[in-house]
Amino acid sequence: MRKWVSASMATVMTVSLLAACSKPAEETNTQGSSKPAEKTKFSISLRTLNFGHVEKSPNINEDKWVKKLEEMTNTDLDIVLVPHKEYEQKMIQMFATNDIPDVVQGSGGVNGKEMAGSVKAGVFMPLDDLLKQHGPNLLKKIPKDAWDNVTYQGKIFAIPEYLSNPSRRATFIRRDLLDQAGLPVPKTVDEYLNVLRKFKEMGVENPYMGRENFKYADTFFGAYDVFPYLSMFEKQGDQILPKFFDTENMTKALQTYKTMFDEGLINKEFATINATVFKNTILAGKAGIFSMNANELIQWETQLKASVPTAKLEIIPSPVGPDGKGGYYLYGPVPRAYFINKNVKDPASIIKFYDWMLSDEAEKFFTFGIEGDTYTTVDGKINYKAPTDPQAVDEERYRQAFLWLVQDTTYNKGTLSLTEEGKKLMSVYDTTLANEGRDGMSFEPRLDALMKNPDISPLSDQAPPVILQHMVKMVYGKEPISDWPKVLEEWKSKGGNEVIKEATEKFNNKDSGTTVSMPRK
Repeated sequence: MRKWVSASMATVMTVSLLAACSKPAEETNTQGSSKPAEKTKFSISLRTLNFGHVEKSPNINEDKWVKKLEEMTNTDLDIVLVPHKEYEQKMIQMFATNDIPDVVQGSGGVNGKEMAGSVKAGVFMPLDDLLKQHGPNLLKKIPKDAWDNVTYQGKIFAIPEYLSNPSRRATFIRRDLLDQAGLPVPKTVDEYLNVLRKFKEMGVENPYMGRENFKYADTFFGAYDVFPYLSMFEKQGDQILPKFFDTENMTKALQTYKTMFDEGLINKEFATINATVFKNTILAGKAGIFSMNANELIQWETQLKASVPTAKLEIIPSPVGPDGKGGYYLYGPVPRAYFINKNVKDPASIIKFYDWMLSDEAEKFFTFGIEGDTYTTVDGKINYKAPTDPQAVDEERYRQAFLWLVQDTTYNKGTLSLTEEGKKLMSVYDTTLANEGRDGMSFEPRLDALMKNPDISPLSDQAPPVILQHMVKMVYGKEPISDWPKVLEEWKSKGGNEVIKEATEKFNNKDSGTTVSMPRK
C-alpha cells in the first residue's frame, strides 16, 4: 500500500460501530465479568481532496479528530491517503497491483474511470443483505437516486455519500471590490467582462481567477452551454454528441477567454495554476471573481479576512449566454462512495460503522466537535462559535467535510442555521443556485468506447486531453479559434467516432441495458 501513498501512514484509527454512546461497548466473558468489545479493524483509502488540514498532517492516523472518532466508535482504521493530484493514476495502480485496502473510496458511482472496472471484475462485495441487517439509517436517509448510482446488475456495491441539491458550484465575487467599482451585479457575459476590466483598473492582480484544465474556472463555458465534458451529451440532428460539438457557441466561449487573456483579465499563467495556488491566491486577496462550491463561502471569507479584513465574498448569479441561462454543470447524486473488499472477514461491522455516520451522535460530533473543547452545552442548548483563525477554519472544514464520510454534502445545516450569514447561504441554494445550472445526457454504465482511449476519456469534470490542449492553445493565441472543427475531427479520429456511434445506438435502443439519463434542466 505504501508504494502508492505519499503520506506517512503508520498507525490506525478507531471507530465504534453501532453505538450511539461515546463509551466503548462492553461484553460479558465466561466468568461473568465485563470487558471492552474487540475493536473492528479495517483499512480505508481516502482521497486528500485538497483539504489543507489533511495535506499538512504528518500522520493523519494520529490526528486529534481521528482519535476521538476512534474513541466514540470502537474501530481501528488504517487511513491510507491517495494524493488528490494523482488520484486516478494511483487508483488504477492500486487495482493493477492488487494492493487493495478493505474499503476503497471512489469518486462517484460504480463505473467511474478511477475504479478501473473493478466492480465488474468482482473485486468488491454486494451489500444488499448486509444493509438490510445492519444499515437502517443508511437505507432510511440516503435517497434512491444515490443508491441507483452505486448499483450494478441489480445489486448495491457501495455506500454513497449523497448530494440533495445538484447545483453545487457557484460564482463568487469580491463584493467589497464591486462596491468600490460602483457597478451593479453583472448578469451577461459582456457585463462580466466590464466588471473584470474595472477590477484591473483598480489594481486587482487576478480580476478572474483561472486554473489549470479550466477546473473551477469554466464559468463562461456554462454561459454558452458548451462544457467540454464527456458526461454531457446532447442530440444534434440524428446523432448523440458531446456538447462541445456546438461549434458556434464553443468558439464564442473560447473567444471570451481569449479576450480575457489578451486584456490581462486572467493570469497569463492560468494553464499551470494548480488547486493550491488557486486557493492561496484567492485567500491572499488577489482575485476578484472565481468559481467554487457554494458551501465553502463562509469559511473562505473567514480565511480571506485574515489577509484583507475589509474583504467580503458574495455568491452572485453566473453569467448568462444567448439563451438567457448559465451556471455550472449539475453534479451527480454521489460525490463519494465506499466499496468493501470481497475478502473482508467482518463486513457487517463496517456497515455498522457507516450506519453510525448518519446518527444524531455523529451529526453532533462532526458538526460541533468535542464538548468542552470546541463547544459547550448551556441549558440543554449547544453553544458553538465558528472559528476565525485560518488554521482552525481548515480544521473545522476537515472535520465537517473530509472526515464525515457519509452525509448530505450540499451544506452543513447544523452550523449554518446558527448565524445570519449561514441562513443567508442556505437561501442562496433555494434562490440563486436553484435557478441556474447546466446538464446533459449521460450514460450509466459508462460508454465502452470511452474506456478504450485515455486521450479522449478523462474524468467526468475535465475536458479530454486532446480537446483541452487545443482549448489552451487557442486562448493563448497559438492556434486560431476558427480551427475548432479540425479539433473535433481529431477527437473523432482518435476514438471519438466510436463514442458517438455507441452513444447514438444506446440512445435509440431503449433495451440496451444502459440507463440514459436525460438533462434535469
